[in-house]
Order: sequence, then C-alpha cells, then structure tokens
Amino acid sequence: MIKFAFLINRVDGMSFEEFVDHHRNRHAPLFTSIPEARRYVRKYTVSHPVPAAAYPAPAYDGLTEIWFENWADHDAFFASENYRERVSPDEGRFIDLASVRVLVTEETAVI
Repeated sequence: MIKFAFLINRVDGMSFEEFVDHHRNRHAPLFTSIPEARRYVRKYTVSHPVPAAAYPAPAYDGLTEIWFENWADHDAFFASENYRERVSPDEGRFIDLASVRVLVTEETAVI
C-alpha cells in the first residue's frame, strides 16, 4: 500500500473556515464522485488543524491522505480524464498549489 500525504494551505484571500468548508463539502464529494476513486483509491481522508494550546501553531491549513494499492493504480487515477478535467481544476480554487508539500510513504502499524 502506498500512502500520499499532501500538506496544503489555502489560497490568499480565503478564510480558514471557507477553506475547510470547500475542502470537506465541495472538493471531497467531487473527488469521491468520480468512478476512478472507487476503482483505484483505497483510502481518502481530509483533515484540518484543531486548537491545541500546548503545541506550536500549525504550519499547514490541511492534510489530504490518498492511499493506493500500487503505483499502477496511482498512475491510472491521476491520468484519468475525470480527475484531470473535473477534480484537478478545483484544487487551484482553494489550495495554494505553490506551497503544497507531499510525503510518499508505506505505512507500518506499530501498535
């Protein structure tokens, strides 16, 4: 299983609340609506910082995790017409694409 963690920030001029609303209530349903998501994606999550007084301020406004069984599924998903024409264009509406950071991992459960 290959796990992608996308650390994302909102576009200039968008409030944090607007960003979270768009990410959860517009982008996530759009992402999951395409048939390729059901076919190739094993797990898809969106997360946002919550107040945590004892910790440093968050460096990012959100985290998207996408899990694929293998690289072939990853490639097929991101090359699909539905992703390229429907999902990808929406990303630039709320994500500062220049600030995105990605961590590609294989997860190992320890506990």
